[in-house]
Amino acid sequence: MRMSGDPSHHAHSAFRAVPRTGVIYVTAEATKRGFSAADPSWCNLGQGQPESGELPGAPPRVREVSIGTDDQEYAPVAGMWELRESIASLYNALYRRGMPSQYSAENVCVSGGGRASLTRAAASLGQINLGHFLPDYTAYEELLDIFKAFTSIPILLEGARGYAFSADDLKKEILGRGLSAILMSNPCNPTGKLVGGDDLAQWMQIARDLDCTFLIDEFYSHYIYRSKRGDLPVESAARYVENVDADPVVLFDGLTKNWRDPGWRVTWAVGPKSVVDALASAGSFLDGGGSRPLQRAAIPLLDEKHVVAETNAIQRSFRDKRDRMHSRLERMGVQFDRVPDGTFYLWGNVAALPAPLSDGMGFFRAALEKNVITVPGEFFDVNPGKRRTARGSRFKSYVRFSFGPTAKTLDEAMNRLEEMISRS
Repeated sequence: MRMSGDPSHHAHSAFRAVPRTGVIYVTAEATKRGFSAADPSWCNLGQGQPESGELPGAPPRVREVSIGTDDQEYAPVAGMWELRESIASLYNALYRRGMPSQYSAENVCVSGGGRASLTRAAASLGQINLGHFLPDYTAYEELLDIFKAFTSIPILLEGARGYAFSADDLKKEILGRGLSAILMSNPCNPTGKLVGGDDLAQWMQIARDLDCTFLIDEFYSHYIYRSKRGDLPVESAARYVENVDADPVVLFDGLTKNWRDPGWRVTWAVGPKSVVDALASAGSFLDGGGSRPLQRAAIPLLDEKHVVAETNAIQRSFRDKRDRMHSRLERMGVQFDRVPDGTFYLWGNVAALPAPLSDGMGFFRAALEKNVITVPGEFFDVNPGKRRTARGSRFKSYVRFSFGPTAKTLDEAMNRLEEMISRS
């Protein structure tokens, strides 16, 4: 039966309605109003990517990629061996110096994008209870619903506590709910909360003691704003793994955020060899592997000196953007449960603003009229299969603001939002 409205849309009984992630939804709504990524009149504070141009002190951007004769062929499903070796070496250099257990190429599985990496992992899980935190990354919702082998169980974090969650809290959740695995972003998208240092070490000890596998999305692990002076501003659970092949810890990262190269679609999972074998097997029927030319071109970007220079440049630029945006939004009346430890997002509560701006969706729609894109907080209330049926969302009054764009774009966006609020 043909749906009303757009005649190009049809209802076919073989297909289900596939929901859009938060970023895709807001981009689609903006596009209806004329948005284009190439149009400088728009300020996209909804984007999930960092600015990709030159940064002071950063290595030069890659401008071209050569393609050899062998690169016309498929890449191995687990990734090119040379790239896997480079990734393992980087983890050992950044997080595991002097430790007897070291990552090798066999501990690395390369994929064509972050969602592909996570999908391989989800497809490899058995009939278990898997915990996930609220709020968290919007794309987890469909990922946790599409594979029916495991049961996803939400773990609530409270803004009044700054989204803190102690080791004791964690242990109670794992034992009380019979969790065999936990999926999380760290630092968290959207709150910016980082579990790091001694806290993260305790979490990894619990993983070992209770045999609970941690699937940790570390795509923002180089956007850390609470590091000590002189330390490289990075954090990873790899630092607290004792045995790389025995500890139930799987880490996900890639060029998307920490190298500011989202268009490359080169990502990886790092974990025990047995898990990597399972991920490669899943990849053989899910996606078939990533781009061979881009994997080869990525190898020099994994050099430690390159990573250190890029990360320090990110730190200087993005910390300043965070502070400026946070200050201006606070003056507008947006409230924050915490200043983010990491990521390039601010998780703001707009409840104190005049209606309809006091609602995340209302704020989003009003901002669109100013050619500013944001993401309503309710999209981060991850609810696989819509099993939680209570009306409304705990995050209905929240908005995620990205400071991924350039400082110039952010300043213009703040001017427009300031005007919007002052006239409401």
